[in-house]
Amino acid sequence: MKPSDLHILPKIEARWSYLYVEHCRIDKEEQAIALHDADGKTPVPCANLALLMLGPGVSITHAAVTVLAEHGCLVAWSGEGGIRFYACGLGNTRSSSNLLHQVRMWADECLHMQVVRNLYQFRFSEKLDPSLTLRQIRGMEGIRVRSAYKEWSKKTGVPWSRRFYRRDAWNASDPINRAISAANACLYGLCHSAIVASGFSPALGFIHTGNMLSFVYDVADLYKTETTIPAAFETVAEGCEDLERRVRIRCRDLFVSTKLLRRLVGDIKSVLMLDEQDASGDTDSGVETKDKLVYWEPTSQQDRERKNDHGTSCRRKRYDRLDT
Repeated sequence: MKPSDLHILPKIEARWSYLYVEHCRIDKEEQAIALHDADGKTPVPCANLALLMLGPGVSITHAAVTVLAEHGCLVAWSGEGGIRFYACGLGNTRSSSNLLHQVRMWADECLHMQVVRNLYQFRFSEKLDPSLTLRQIRGMEGIRVRSAYKEWSKKTGVPWSRRFYRRDAWNASDPINRAISAANACLYGLCHSAIVASGFSPALGFIHTGNMLSFVYDVADLYKTETTIPAAFETVAEGCEDLERRVRIRCRDLFVSTKLLRRLVGDIKSVLMLDEQDASGDTDSGVETKDKLVYWEPTSQQDRERKNDHGTSCRRKRYDRLDT
């Protein structure tokens, strides 16, 4: 597929959510991929797939990765059960407009704070009082999440005490905590796919900072009480056998029924105060053609003169140091 053909691909909101695979071989089959395992061959039409999660024991050919990239499917390498994230490929957008907008909102302290408030406001049905401090808002959010855990514990009869998760001791957690972690991993992957496909940076978070997936955590937190928390409690209530796999399947069905992938891009733009007409953030804005590439220049004649004067001054200082 040529870069000029990117506009014919399905938009991110129209795609299937994700597919997790492990212990199989993946290769190209025509303009799609095929999974080969002990049960035989399974064709996968990757043009409609948003995210392919590769677990342990997967081997994938160069041709398969190429066709996945051409069709805008994000490939993520993960740990067993999709729990740990190791690496990912490149999304299908080639435009930097959404990323530049995100950088502007992140770098300006006032705008950054407004995005933080937008992210928290998204989770509450009532309007947040403008006089509330960030500490107060976080306290309200903590109460809301704890209430959601207690509510679903009461609905399903699954005992709940506290959130506990250690990456280095997976089995040390009780079933409900393992189920929540497995469900959240699926949600993180889906949000990551939407963020990259829309041309935003997963690293530039507003509430979460200091991690290459900070913005993924910001976005995923918007949907946990309606997706991963109920999915985890309902799955554990049905039994603990093959728990992680059953949680992933329930999450996939829930993501489809709630139209989560269709909502993600619009919600991200909404909290970042990005109008639809400013940047589409999908394949139609990502066509990589020569005439769309521009060189940066100062915005005015005065700026250009100042730039030239600064360059001359720097050269003079450098020569003066050499003379001494």
